[in-house]
Amino acid sequence: MKKLLKGLLIASLVLVFVSVLAACQQAEETPAPAPVDVATAEPCPVAAPCPDLSADIPFYALWMDSGHADSTAEAFRHWDEESPKEVPTGCAKCHSSPGFLDYVGADGTAINVVDAPASTETVISCNTCHNEATAGYSSVVFPSGAEVTGLGREAVCMTCHQGRASVVQVDGAIAKSGATDDDTVVAELGFTNIHYFAAAVSRYGTQVKGGYEYAGKTYDVMFDHVVGVQACQDCHNPHSLELEVNKCVGCHTGVTDGESVKNIRMQSSMVDYDGDGDVEEGIAFEIEGLQTMLLSAIQAYASEVAGTPIVYSATAYPYFFIDANADGALDDGDTERYASWAPRLAKAAYNYQTSIKDPGAFAHGGKYIIELLYDSIEDLNTKLATPVDLTAAHREDAGHFAGSTEAFRHWDEDGAVPASCAKCHSGMGLPTFLAEGAVLSVEPSNGMMCETCHDSVSEFTRYQVETVTFPSGAKLGFEDTPDANLCLNCHQGRESTVSVNRAVAGIGLDEVSEKVSFRNVHYFAAGASIFGTEAKGAYEFDGKEYAGQFQHVDGYATCVDCHDTHGLTVNTGACKGCHQVDEPALIRFEDPAVDYDGDGDTTEGIKGEIDTLVEKLYVEIQAYATAKAGTPLVYNPHAYPYFFIDANADGLADEGDTERYATWTPRLLFSAYNFQYAQKDPGGFAHNGQYLIQVLYDSIQSLNPAAVGELTRP
Repeated sequence: MKKLLKGLLIASLVLVFVSVLAACQQAEETPAPAPVDVATAEPCPVAAPCPDLSADIPFYALWMDSGHADSTAEAFRHWDEESPKEVPTGCAKCHSSPGFLDYVGADGTAINVVDAPASTETVISCNTCHNEATAGYSSVVFPSGAEVTGLGREAVCMTCHQGRASVVQVDGAIAKSGATDDDTVVAELGFTNIHYFAAAVSRYGTQVKGGYEYAGKTYDVMFDHVVGVQACQDCHNPHSLELEVNKCVGCHTGVTDGESVKNIRMQSSMVDYDGDGDVEEGIAFEIEGLQTMLLSAIQAYASEVAGTPIVYSATAYPYFFIDANADGALDDGDTERYASWAPRLAKAAYNYQTSIKDPGAFAHGGKYIIELLYDSIEDLNTKLATPVDLTAAHREDAGHFAGSTEAFRHWDEDGAVPASCAKCHSGMGLPTFLAEGAVLSVEPSNGMMCETCHDSVSEFTRYQVETVTFPSGAKLGFEDTPDANLCLNCHQGRESTVSVNRAVAGIGLDEVSEKVSFRNVHYFAAGASIFGTEAKGAYEFDGKEYAGQFQHVDGYATCVDCHDTHGLTVNTGACKGCHQVDEPALIRFEDPAVDYDGDGDTTEGIKGEIDTLVEKLYVEIQAYATAKAGTPLVYNPHAYPYFFIDANADGLADEGDTERYATWTPRLLFSAYNFQYAQKDPGGFAHNGQYLIQVLYDSIQSLNPAAVGELTRP
């Protein structure tokens, strides 16, 4: 131990000595400003030219060419004309070495606060980042008050690359101004500036709330890249600050330099965000398209609602100026600060600036920035005479990658996705399940990842799964296509005939019992539908026979045959070859042409037959609930637990219908379960239309045998 401590002491002394020499060397090459000791931030004690040891100092040349070492840059010279000539406490953390050391407590003072102004004669030097305090620095507090913990060396980067404002500061400025509504100009309200290079805001999304997030909206959290290329220093050289492009080329073909990185677009991003019809362009250009649209909306709102035309400059403070000649372009005469701020305009302008001031946002967390831009346009549109057209634009990805949606954000307040949900509602839940046979609770994720389905992110091969265990206990799978069985792991539902029967065991068919509650199959149980009675995903009534696996034609029999595995869209072109219809919903069984729903139409698609049967079943469910169970019932497809007491007995889901329905009999549960099953597999008509019609018919018949007189059971 003594030898170890002695070694550490010597190493520390060497580092300080080398740092002094490095600063001296910098002084020779850049004589102004005066040389500074990077270890102490004091003037360098040099009486003679320093020896040239730069070749022996690791990373010295890389650092010297970086923005952190540029002593002539505005970032370090901004306060030269101030009196006194010093970096104020509000800026010193990131614009001086002693300020940063003060902030992280390296000078012995409190952490996360700068106690005094700093010298203007320093840059971000070796000792700024390399000291005992930063060696253990692992958490970062953002302007919103949010704290990200458990970090590595990226905590040092994020301390400065986090911006200076957030939704909290924007709302605070609006409240302080005395604004009473969103669209009245308030003289006391000004523009809130996030500041430069807030990369951590883009990266961590709604976890740090650096953008202006609109009420009622949900947003992406941290962008999960592949393992080993996650943190700041994984992608950027920590000394030169340059992007290490060589780490991109393994997965992203065509990337040759920092500029070509803008062309990257992952398979999880196959929607047209800016609505220009191009889904091949890089995410950087999707963001640029939305930025153009938002600036157009900002300018329209400024003229139409705020009453003063506005222009923007990315390089001139305070960025937004009065458009003196109202031509929509930044001219030499546009020099007067824009002052006609209404709260709605201030929010949108803040988000526009947030997107501009992180030029690498497309890589750091493009989805979060896209959401901020889209929502800002949408909000301004509510007051524009001619709204900016968002018809073809998209805010969210396909479901597997829609990190801002309820499927992935449901557990944010809890801080963990429980083990029973993690397999399908987290990025790494499925591969963990495949490897271990079980999943523990995990932190909420930002949707699925490449590694969710691919066992290699260089070859992009998929996990091979021969069979999948369904809730009924059945082990099923597509033959000869083991990778297609990946889908079945999640698209199987969470209940079955077996679990429903277990829940009502020993209770009379029409007996109201507090032991009986609604059993929810969960969303998109398409796999259970495809395998029909083999999976028993729907409730199957005793004494009835049901269709088994729906065998479609060769080449179109599995999930991945018919659905794009990333966009999740249906390959409708393939359907048209045999069925001669433009929409799959119009397809019906040709032999025989039977009227299953009794409406007299034998030309409508099977979906039409199922939709009518669902409507008829709901009528019988409500009639039984009132007459036999004793309590009126109403269904709300968007609110858990879906079935509620119909407070005013009007048969409609009203605002007052919020109390959970509790007057269940087994018979009512069986039919309500199948009603929900049909709702939660909207593609059931294609997955196994005969099976779905059978369970709907039997559910109607169970509640009211007379109601099936004109219906036909396949």
